[in-house]
Amino acid sequence: MGLINWQFLFDTFFVALSGVPVALLVTVVSLFVAVPLGFLLALARVYEIPVVNFFAKIYISFVRGTPIIIQIFVLYATIPLLLSGLFEKYNIDYPIYNVNPLWYAFIIFSFNTAAILIEVFRSAIQTVPKGQLEAAQSVGLTSAQAYRRIIIPQALVSAMPNLCTATINLIKATSLGYAISLQEITLKAKVEANFGYNYLEAYIDIFIVYLIICMTVEYLFKWSEKRLSRYKAVTV
Repeated sequence: MGLINWQFLFDTFFVALSGVPVALLVTVVSLFVAVPLGFLLALARVYEIPVVNFFAKIYISFVRGTPIIIQIFVLYATIPLLLSGLFEKYNIDYPIYNVNPLWYAFIIFSFNTAAILIEVFRSAIQTVPKGQLEAAQSVGLTSAQAYRRIIIPQALVSAMPNLCTATINLIKATSLGYAISLQEITLKAKVEANFGYNYLEAYIDIFIVYLIICMTVEYLFKWSEKRLSRYKAVTV
């Protein structure tokens, strides 16, 4: 008998593949929440808005200074307790401990990703010369219009490599969703492996599936970066 059960490897690959929609859904929803939140907090850091800037620094330090698996356990344990107390106070009858883990995944990964994107967007905004905003305002554009038409497109070009890295790291982090019983790629493959202790084959399948996803995402970001590169020379 060989070291690897090739039939199991082949069959489990498709089982692992069935977890891709959940992993991508968590990624997309987390980015949908984290991108605007990260951008707004990045602006607060750039313009050093009191209180908000301080909060953002603490927030970033917490996320950077703790492993994401610990953040998952802490938030997964804390959120139900907080909601349970809130529901009891207002006499809301809802089985909070029966909530689908997917909702917790949305919160946890949005929380983590937003902190990462704050610094990504802050550094990208600072690459755009301040004169661009002043020039835009001098020709009658509001600050919001200047950001939408001039600052953000140029900042996105600078942010793309780091945004790509953050997105790929988020996709890989969804593999930790098994810790909250999220039916994603890792959990599905590991459940299959439990029957015959074929963990090597399961981990190879997980490796291959994530490699395919991350290579595809990287290609899409490189394509987007080329499309956005025309904004590098934008001037008012």
